[in-house]
Amino acid sequence: MIFFVILQSEKTGKSHFTSTQSPISMLNSQYFRSIPPVTKNLLMINVLIFVFMAIVGRDNVINQYCALHYFTSPYFNPAQLITYMFLHGGFPHLLFNMFALYMFGPSIEWAFGSKRFLFYYISVGIGAALVQEGVYAIMLQKYSSMFSAYEMREIIEQGAILLKSGRTFADPALGEINMLVNGATIGASGAIYGILLAYGMLWPNRELMLLIPPMPIKAKWMVIGYGALELLFGVTGASAGVAHFCHLGGMLFGFLIILYWKHQSRRY
Repeated sequence: MIFFVILQSEKTGKSHFTSTQSPISMLNSQYFRSIPPVTKNLLMINVLIFVFMAIVGRDNVINQYCALHYFTSPYFNPAQLITYMFLHGGFPHLLFNMFALYMFGPSIEWAFGSKRFLFYYISVGIGAALVQEGVYAIMLQKYSSMFSAYEMREIIEQGAILLKSGRTFADPALGEINMLVNGATIGASGAIYGILLAYGMLWPNRELMLLIPPMPIKAKWMVIGYGALELLFGVTGASAGVAHFCHLGGMLFGFLIILYWKHQSRRY
């Protein structure tokens, strides 16, 4: 997340969370205790997995098999389309994602219902992963004329061995292929961007208060702003190491799911 936000009620403008609350008072607050079950369990699962990974170390079999890899990587398995969103690369990564889930998840779960909210969260996370895989496929296309299918397989297999020991190819082209195919994508950000999209579609005129800079903004403009920035960063390659198209994928699939649900409700 680029901005820290405080959620405000649509009518009164009073915040449900204030920056003066301590972490302990947040946990003991009536608001935290009233968080609906799916949001609360998602928060707990993500935090527990992060703590576990911090204890056992990140360069382990869990990260190898649960982080998302490109589908031609020897490390890829279909379950990664779900498991990757429960892993995080560091405390700030976890903090911003879980803060957004804590702020926006309850309102959406109350609106959707718990079962539909869980379906939505997992679906937009999977959709984000599929978009990221598609972008990698496009990026790898330029190498199809440079290397035969056999040579690509050799590069990928040797690259996986190198990455396991923390190394990669010295050649820039081979190094890029290796990172695209055997590099890992982790984090709940794709699902979180789907959550932000849902909030903006359900309550487009509800005001949010930015902390940096301190100014109010309507939810719809926040969503459009985040989407535009992610597209800009993704196309220009700015902020390297961040899966910008994964974030956009979460928003895209969220938009399609909500559009479908609205269409279905009109039919009945």
